[in-house]
Amino acid sequence: MDRLTEMEAFATVVDQGGFTDAAKKMGISKSAVSKHVSSLEARLGARLLNRTTRRVSPTEIGLAYYDRARRVLTDAGEADALVTSMQAAPSGQLRISVATDFGVNHLSPVIGDFLATYPDISVNMVLNNRYVELISEGFDLAVRIGELEDSTLRARKLTDTNRRMIASPAYIERYGRPKRIDDLNEHKLLHYSSQANGSVWKLTAPSGEKRQIRTGGWLSVNDGQSLLNAAVAGLGIAYLPSFLYAEALERGEVVDVIPDLPMETQGIYAVYPPGRFTQPKVRAFIDFLVDAFAEKGPNSW
Repeated sequence: MDRLTEMEAFATVVDQGGFTDAAKKMGISKSAVSKHVSSLEARLGARLLNRTTRRVSPTEIGLAYYDRARRVLTDAGEADALVTSMQAAPSGQLRISVATDFGVNHLSPVIGDFLATYPDISVNMVLNNRYVELISEGFDLAVRIGELEDSTLRARKLTDTNRRMIASPAYIERYGRPKRIDDLNEHKLLHYSSQANGSVWKLTAPSGEKRQIRTGGWLSVNDGQSLLNAAVAGLGIAYLPSFLYAEALERGEVVDVIPDLPMETQGIYAVYPPGRFTQPKVRAFIDFLVDAFAEKGPNSW
């Protein structure tokens, strides 16, 4: 006989408290349930159930076996569900959280292609500049940039971006160009106000020494695009990812403030709730982003 069927019959008898209700639960005859349990006991060489005219209860050995059998049955059910979910066509609403500047500049342009590829998925993209609680706030995934906080969330790297300090030529002409990291203390700095460490810049000196510069900002803004606009307007030095400053740098609207400093590389990640199985719609979107970002190449971010 099939071992899993024997286990299921035994576990269902324990759950239901008797053979009659177990038979109803499994949709088979009472005699078939009894036959499965008897076969299991014979194979194991142990009595698993105490049978009386009024009730059925597990023996001490039966109770220990029940705990393990339930785990095996649960794992088997999840394995079946995995195959079913992986074959199911991605569908349903996908709720995404992403930083405003990255969402506007890089996710919005590719959403149309994604929807055309997966017509049974609808997307609700929420643009904000804070770390949302995915599960409690009902998000399927978030796109996050930089170091990930310690978390039980799962993460998949999408691509990398580089950060550098930029300022307008007009600012450099008026205030001079800092030659060393320590010179930044004499300059007007532009910070992210929505990040707890927005006033701390992690820099690498030409020697390779890691430095953390904590300075007050002349202007603090909770949006990266606004910081870029402020830098282009000559208001100060901003420390931004390349997906924000690349076009302005190419147009000559900003320049690299200290060219000798190595650029900091940051990862861009898709993070999503934990669990053994990833919903097809989530998996489809993450795979789509990985391919879309790879097409643009590593220097596009």
